Amino acid sequence: MLFVKKELLSALSAVLEKLLPGAGAKAQFESPKMAAHGDLATTVAMQLAKPLKTNPRQLAENLRNDLMETEAFSAWVDGIDIAGPGFINIRLKSTAKQQVVREVLAAGAGFGHQPPTGQRMLVEFVSANPTGPLHVGHGRQAALGDAICNLSASQGWDVYREFYYNDAGVQIATLANSTQLRAKGLKPGDPSWPAAAYNGDYIADIAADFLARKTVRSDDREMTANGDIEDLDAIRQFAVAYLRHEQDLDLKAFAVRFDNYYLESSLYTDGRVDATVRKLRESGKTYEQDGALWLRSTEYGDDKDRVMRKGDGSYTYFVPDVAYHIAKWERGFTRVVNIQGTDHHGTIARVRAGLQAANLGIPAGYPDYVLHTMVRVMRGGVEVKISKRTGSYVTLRDLIEWTSKDAVRFFLLSRKPDTEYVFDVDLAVTQNNENPVYYVQYAHARICSVLAIWGGDVHTLERVALDVLQSQPALNLMLELAKFPAMLTEAAKDFAPHDVTFYLRDLAACYHSYYDAERILVDDEPVRLARLALVAATAQVLRNGLAVLGVSAPQKM
Repeated sequence: MLFVKKELLSALSAVLEKLLPGAGAKAQFESPKMAAHGDLATTVAMQLAKPLKTNPRQLAENLRNDLMETEAFSAWVDGIDIAGPGFINIRLKSTAKQQVVREVLAAGAGFGHQPPTGQRMLVEFVSANPTGPLHVGHGRQAALGDAICNLSASQGWDVYREFYYNDAGVQIATLANSTQLRAKGLKPGDPSWPAAAYNGDYIADIAADFLARKTVRSDDREMTANGDIEDLDAIRQFAVAYLRHEQDLDLKAFAVRFDNYYLESSLYTDGRVDATVRKLRESGKTYEQDGALWLRSTEYGDDKDRVMRKGDGSYTYFVPDVAYHIAKWERGFTRVVNIQGTDHHGTIARVRAGLQAANLGIPAGYPDYVLHTMVRVMRGGVEVKISKRTGSYVTLRDLIEWTSKDAVRFFLLSRKPDTEYVFDVDLAVTQNNENPVYYVQYAHARICSVLAIWGGDVHTLERVALDVLQSQPALNLMLELAKFPAMLTEAAKDFAPHDVTFYLRDLAACYHSYYDAERILVDDEPVRLARLALVAATAQVLRNGLAVLGVSAPQKM
């Protein structure tokens, strides 16, 4: 049905261009709010009525006549209705709707995907400092980041996945000190235990492995402990490697991968922070006041100017952020997306201000941000606040162990990132229609069962006659399949993987309704093959959508 829409759109554009030069660019279709109104709709009559100095309703009537005389509308359109002040509602012929089945079966896993654009895109996500296991909030970010990468890749972007973390600084110093104290036999609650120390049991595990001189490996480093409890730097390096290893295990359990791990410390050792400060000073966008160096960020929309270098000579945290994003730009990433918690909202204006002040030709909206809220976890009707690992929060691996990787991903992606979300563990393990991931996966498994009973080669279904697919449930299902490519494009543009979860639930509901309405494996061979082609196409689109979310499509349940 994609080529049908293209033909109709081309015809609409040509008709509009004849009416008013340049008006062809306004040709577009949308889905009517109510299925009874038709299959496609356009509001061009109301848009062009004023420049054409005519009544929009009358213009719509004239357009209907002109459109139905075109070859494309004559071939694919059953009728056009005019509603209200000039809405044009289009009803497609069954043959038009049936084309989507062939398109899906022919494209397979590529259905809905766009060809490569040649443009590079970097998505930075998770970026957790190695001071503890990944918690549920990190899990939401991991699910979002991975799905946004998949969505963008489906639209032709060359996507690069990056994890940025601080391997030095105050938090890491606290980690090293806490581990050293544990190695010396101290523990939380002791009189000499610092208030700022990390209290989780995992600190004791790190200390024990350090004393045992163990070796730990992560995706970006390896460290063998020397066991010397007085060597604080060795303890720091071992603790960072240990927790990076733990985080890698979390990410592997969640099936999330990265192309690169970028260290904040490298921005200093490579001279990028100093170079960035020099660029900003040379641009004339800084000034000295009260012994500090300030950025004139108000010139770029910030609510106040920001301190770059404090009186003690140290840089504030947004300075390395600016240096890091200059590095992203210089590495050739024309689009950058940062996925962070809502507590980072205040950094957006100052980072963008720093990038503009550097005068490097970086676009004003660079980088894009997707901010997410934290997640509450309910189990047994009560909120879970205790983790056996940390003593303070639910880890990502806790949630995966209690439910499954698929459930965690689907659930964490089922709401807009900036909305509060309550993860219901009991619902996530329920095997009924109330569980959205089960509902969608069961639709796929149900189709696979039908195809297995049939036992034929699915590829042969690309060539079967589809004219018998005339029932309303079948037509509804085909229309739902046809929505997938446009939905993917919009979801990618808006960084909205939750739209994919909504679509999959609608598609699953459409399939279940069709399955309940019509037998598929009937004796009449042409009917049987046509219906098998339809459900095979449905299974393919379910797989494609679940793949974007990083969720499996089981053949049996």
